[in-house]
Amino acid sequence: MSPQQRRVQLDGLLIVDKPAGITSHDVVERVRRLSRQRRVGHAGTLDPLATGVLVLGLGRTTRLLEYMASHDKRYWATVRLGVSTTTYDAEGEITAHYEGPWPSLDAVEAALEEFVGEIEQRPPAFSAIKRGGERLYKKARRGEQVDIAPRRVIVHTLRLMSYVPPTLHLEITCSKGTYIRSLAHDLGQVLGTGAHLAALRRMASGPFTLDDAHTLEELDTAARARRLHELLRPPDAGLVNLLAIDISPEQARRVAHGQPVSGPPPTTPGQMARIRLNGRLLAVAEYDERRGAWQPRKVFVSVHEVNPAPKRGHTPT
Repeated sequence: MSPQQRRVQLDGLLIVDKPAGITSHDVVERVRRLSRQRRVGHAGTLDPLATGVLVLGLGRTTRLLEYMASHDKRYWATVRLGVSTTTYDAEGEITAHYEGPWPSLDAVEAALEEFVGEIEQRPPAFSAIKRGGERLYKKARRGEQVDIAPRRVIVHTLRLMSYVPPTLHLEITCSKGTYIRSLAHDLGQVLGTGAHLAALRRMASGPFTLDDAHTLEELDTAARARRLHELLRPPDAGLVNLLAIDISPEQARRVAHGQPVSGPPPTTPGQMARIRLNGRLLAVAEYDERRGAWQPRKVFVSVHEVNPAPKRGHTPT
């Protein structure tokens, strides 16, 4: 292998504008090939039908993705009234037709209000949720009946952008775990027409929007020019929900050894903290109430980096 072909370690976040027709795992595999990295993961999937913001982590940054999966999401959704499907979206088999009359604008707006706030939502049978170690969609494809318990999710905003029967365009901001497919299906049940999700585009995930995202074609071009690293965001750019604590070099040495450091307590129960030195992420820490200090849980700095070897001829005091 030539020096130009040697694998270069990449650490950071890559924000991708996922196209329709492929899975999130397909995007991960493509980035693995382009970056020559084995460690690539995502912070929340999109269905094959959906497009938009997909947050990937490369290298050591994969260890941070669990803290980004809880980000709120923002979507543009197209809901088609009058047709119900097995998957609650346009890819499923049709289970029911409704020909009209279509509900009024007032009726649609009143129905939408029922889905704002903390609600109970039952995930689709065709989903990636595991039951007995197997994805539910595999059971559903075999025709098995699976009882799925409803979940509590939060729909922060649900705005009707347009309504030309039988099609609605919605803007939705919601919590982790919200199934827009289920929302479309349930809306159809409330309206008495049936409905499915015809199209979905994720506009934002946490602090990242489509303005931050790169198409697969842009990734291909950057990889061929060996400039993929220029598209990466810093590893902690997605940790806006974690408390930021800046520490001294002396405290940094403690963190490198996995030892707790002092700092302000969390602002919300269970909140984690990102420990930084001069803007660089050193660790993610959890607050120890007993000690009144932050205990590192994931450390991203080595002892050598905060205790550099002395220069030749210099004897440390």
